[in-house]
Amino acid sequence: MAAQLEQKTIDLLNRRNFAHLSTHRADGTIHNVVVWIGVDEQGRPFVNTAEGRVWPNNLERDPRVTVSVHDTDNPYEFASITGKVVDRDTENGDAVIDALAKKYMNVDSYPFRKEGEVRVTFTIEPERVTHHGA
Repeated sequence: MAAQLEQKTIDLLNRRNFAHLSTHRADGTIHNVVVWIGVDEQGRPFVNTAEGRVWPNNLERDPRVTVSVHDTDNPYEFASITGKVVDRDTENGDAVIDALAKKYMNVDSYPFRKEGEVRVTFTIEPERVTHHGA
């Protein structure tokens, strides 16, 4: 069952706060990475990466994911979002990483793009959301 993000959680994700994304490896253990994060028009979190990396491969196999984000100005404010990937988009992947680079680095184009890489955006449908310290 989908959960709605409260405005305070959307605000936390829309600020320049890094997220910790946890996926499930094939052996059931957790793989955790730091990622840039955004929120789409429906209030769903999204992340972007290049195909072929470990964590997107994990999501292809098992769409369950947990994301946690804390406020860099107040680390006692944080949100945890557990859900499933409901959309995988490569068509807009380059535009999404450029928008995230603008948010996180204040540059117009993602500077670490590698020739031939395919950018993929995963949209997460929240199932459980907690927000503390706001």
